[in-house]
Amino acid sequence: MNVDDVVREAMREQAADLTPPGPGFADRVLAVRRRRRVRGLATVAAAAAAVIAVAVGVPALDSGGEGARPSGGVEQDETIARTDQSPPRDLLAAGNVALAAYFTTDKVRLSADRMVSERTYWLLDPRTKKYEKDDRWSFVAVAPGLRTAAVLERELPADRVGLLDLASGEVERWIPVDHRAGGLAFSPDGRKLVATTYGEDPGLLLRVEDPGGPVGWQPREISSRNGFQVIDVASGTGSWTEVETSDEPFGDAGFVNARQDFAFSADGRLVWAGRVSDTVDLDWFDLAGDAVAPPAREAHRIWHVDAGLSPDGRRLAGDFAGGMTKTSSWILEPRTGRKVTEVHGQQLLAWADNDSLVAWDIGADGNEFHQRLVLVTVGSDEVVPLSGFRSPKDDTKGRWEPVFARR
Repeated sequence: MNVDDVVREAMREQAADLTPPGPGFADRVLAVRRRRRVRGLATVAAAAAAVIAVAVGVPALDSGGEGARPSGGVEQDETIARTDQSPPRDLLAAGNVALAAYFTTDKVRLSADRMVSERTYWLLDPRTKKYEKDDRWSFVAVAPGLRTAAVLERELPADRVGLLDLASGEVERWIPVDHRAGGLAFSPDGRKLVATTYGEDPGLLLRVEDPGGPVGWQPREISSRNGFQVIDVASGTGSWTEVETSDEPFGDAGFVNARQDFAFSADGRLVWAGRVSDTVDLDWFDLAGDAVAPPAREAHRIWHVDAGLSPDGRRLAGDFAGGMTKTSSWILEPRTGRKVTEVHGQQLLAWADNDSLVAWDIGADGNEFHQRLVLVTVGSDEVVPLSGFRSPKDDTKGRWEPVFARR
């Protein structure tokens, strides 16, 4: 994104904010449960500010440009597929996004009645363009430009956030947080982080017994999430906002999952998180921590659909649409939530450009858990495979989850 693009985007945002929010959110609780099953559970800153950002390893606002590419350079619109690799070993990319990292999960026994679901990450080395295992971190978010990652140490929740140089593998700086963090997300320009705070590890699992049935393991019914902290990456400063959650599962609109992390809006001026009761809803806050109405173009955003708003703001990624006979997903009109068209793909993960998306999709065997990454395009029947198929078995190295970032 260059300076002209930034100005045009700011003007579009101002116009969008004059449009009243669309109608209320649809009742999607059944869709959420199905998706959980499928998933396996304004102006450019002054030059001095840009120098500070670069000095701490954070991409400047124009982070998609030449200086932000991995060493050796990768063309913005180049599609790099690894159809023979699952999980990928070498750089995988499409359009404006790249697979910045991926993780697998494993259940680790803590006691007779407690387990924790732990992640192990493989991070893209921008020098070799290969994914390297780094098991020091329990949570990783990658900034636009693929040079810097925000990391949390193995034991969650953590009392500090690390800024990791992906090329050297070294933490350049630690940022303490006011309340312990369990999740992280970068703003679209990479200048801010939002840390979701928890009272205990959001991956904690408790032993449950069904009389006459097998022993199982489930997250706590009441989430320990207690708020969020917005952090200025260059200075390391930020303030914490308390966000109360319901103490009754499915009792009111404040109920959230054990892990329900905050993320930034498409313009980076707000943060949001999903909310689950009888419906699917989102909570929106400004960066000062005040509750606000959703922005017009994201009033109908679905929290469990990762792709969200297209780069030009004309389309919104929607939920699964395919039913039993096909795999497809909805594309929505952002301000109204109206279903405009269907696009191939079981689950929409990231916009590669204004018209194409990276998605999970299944193969000819029809197994909804046997998936690979594909590139799909609105208005086209072409499906371009990007990766090999991942295993349908949970908690295995073959069952990997992607982490995308703008390149």
